[in-house]
Amino acid sequence: MPVQAIQDNYQFEALDLQKNYGDNMLLFIGWDHHTLFCSAHAFVVSPQQTLQELIDQQIAGGFSQHPEFAEIDWSTVQFTLNREALNADFSKTLAEQGFDHKSLLRFVTPNLTGYKGSHV
Repeated sequence: MPVQAIQDNYQFEALDLQKNYGDNMLLFIGWDHHTLFCSAHAFVVSPQQTLQELIDQQIAGGFSQHPEFAEIDWSTVQFTLNREALNADFSKTLAEQGFDHKSLLRFVTPNLTGYKGSHV
């Protein structure tokens, strides 16, 4: 069902445009099969940081409260970026790996099935 504005000529410039983030970008990150987090988290990141820096800083900050987070073996994690498999290189920058403004990064952690196997 399409959404319709309640007033004629309703137009505006979106506030989440790249130009409003300077040298940074908006990135959405989701941990699949761990529904303690009901949706992807939004982070402001630098495209010049490495994937390892993203994990150590933003991902750890956003997901470490989960009981399984400390058990993640990052060498086995399966990443997708914008619905495409990502051959992750932890030493390359996000820009070098194709990340851009409002990208969606999802990760799956094999052998971790959520709190007590419940996918939570």
